[in-house]
Amino acid sequence: MGQCLARAVPAPGAVRGGRGSGGGAVNWLLVVVGALVGAPARYAADRWVTARRRGVFPWGTLSVNVVACLALGLVTGAALAGAASSHVVALLGTGLCGALSTYSTLSYETLRLAETGAGRLAAGNALLSMAAGLAAGCARVAVATGVWG
Repeated sequence: MGQCLARAVPAPGAVRGGRGSGGGAVNWLLVVVGALVGAPARYAADRWVTARRRGVFPWGTLSVNVVACLALGLVTGAALAGAASSHVVALLGTGLCGALSTYSTLSYETLRLAETGAGRLAAGNALLSMAAGLAAGCARVAVATGVWG
């Protein structure tokens, strides 16, 4: 895991157009376009998974968050290898993946489980979401840097 995290953190100046650079109007527009796809995709995927699962565990939210981590890991790996521009990162990383993942819903559903007496499911949801998200992101960064780097 440590090697994955070391690869996921770019050297200073390695990725241009990142946080704090402003990114200009084009990057802002790309983030919006990505989010316009990611948010409805999150909703549709969550509903699809939830309709096929019984019980109170929030499998839909877990699924979309892990998929978003996989996708963001791929975009990050491509950016670190120089195969994805700041525009691609804005569109797919910040816009699409940012809107596809949902920390607020994860928090709400975990608290709801705890408040309804399903404390073990709540703890499992929090731990599984964190572990699966990190593993998915690291796996994709490793694959992407292997392909492009």
